Amino acid sequence: MRLFYLSSFTCLIVSAIWISGCSNDQKTAATTNTTPSKPVLMDPFRYHKMIEVSPGQDYDILSWGRGSTKMGAFEILHSDSAAAKYTTTTGDLDGAIVDVFNTDMDLDGNPEILIQTKSNDTLYYTHIFAFEFTNGKAEKLDFPKLTEQQKQGYRGNDSFYVKDGKLEREYPLYSGSGKTAKPTGQKRQLEYGMRNNEFNVHTLSKDTAKVNSAVKPVVQTNNSPSKPVKHTSEKKKKKKHRRHQSENEG
Repeated sequence: MRLFYLSSFTCLIVSAIWISGCSNDQKTAATTNTTPSKPVLMDPFRYHKMIEVSPGQDYDILSWGRGSTKMGAFEILHSDSAAAKYTTTTGDLDGAIVDVFNTDMDLDGNPEILIQTKSNDTLYYTHIFAFEFTNGKAEKLDFPKLTEQQKQGYRGNDSFYVKDGKLEREYPLYSGSGKTAKPTGQKRQLEYGMRNNEFNVHTLSKDTAKVNSAVKPVVQTNNSPSKPVKHTSEKKKKKKHRRHQSENEG
């Protein structure tokens, strides 16, 4: 009887250890599955983003280049799996791709692929490569540059996003120029639309005035006090009155 109880107790211990081990294995597996490793691009590729416009209509945007981190090229791989058609659109890059957007701003049913890049030029720090795809063919669109008024206080650091079918753009404003430029805490917001494959832009923020055109109030100093006109006028009147009285007495 004692042997029976000992054997039963041993079986319970073994079972508990086995259950505990299975539980730990499940926790380890769950932890591993929640943190999947991000695919690493192989050289010479630096950037990749896939956009699915509709079932069977996919656009893979990539950038590549060897020997330089600032120069390179991009390509848009359009896969029309339903019609078994595959096209490639390429272009040169001066900087790095920041993000890619898919829009249909003119509502013609043809997707627009917009590639945002971070340029090396401090004057046009952000550049947009825009294409509209019609029946698998890409048409390059001219994205408008900032006007002189829109460039007032501009130092890059643009933020783009799509809202209600429009492309929104925001960037912080700076006062001063060069390395001494300081942020003002204000932002300028622009909205881009499209009609007949041409962009139009509207300024949404109320900061169209020049950042560096603050008007300084004029302060009068004690060294050059202004003479009241009233006192001078009264003196002339008294002098004229005495002269008129003298003439009457004579």
